[in-house]
Amino acid sequence: MDRLWSPWRAKYIASGVDAESPTCVFCEIGRDTENDLNNYVVFRGQLNFLALNLFPYITGHLLVIPYAHLGEFDSASKDVTDEMMDLTKRSQAVLREVYKPAGFNVGMNLGAAAGAGIVDHIHIHILPRWSGDTNFMTTVAETRVLPESLADTYAKLRAQF
Repeated sequence: MDRLWSPWRAKYIASGVDAESPTCVFCEIGRDTENDLNNYVVFRGQLNFLALNLFPYITGHLLVIPYAHLGEFDSASKDVTDEMMDLTKRSQAVLREVYKPAGFNVGMNLGAAAGAGIVDHIHIHILPRWSGDTNFMTTVAETRVLPESLADTYAKLRAQF
């Protein structure tokens, strides 16, 4: 069996809440308003912010993240979830304008068993999709091939927000 190593994923795996680091990466980014460029925060609302996924499945993969550290969607206030949905809709419109996708994946992974990478802080994924955008690298090597850098994606999307 061949292996294609992706050591950059180690940073992602270690970025969540753990016993050694009792901080949450989303909470840190939410508080760090001076480094939006470095954290790829494209927009800040009152109760939520939008950021690029640092380990995207596809170009334009956005996250809607509440400032409040919430581990369960049903524990979020109506104000938080209303703004989450408004930002999700706005993100879809911006992604449609910038990238002209054929469709979208929008969703949440709630809990480790559901595939949440950051288990204790809810967030919504918005991914633009194109017919045939999944290639053999993803299906056989669990590796993404992205045609654009995060910095370029950030510049395009930030300009629209």
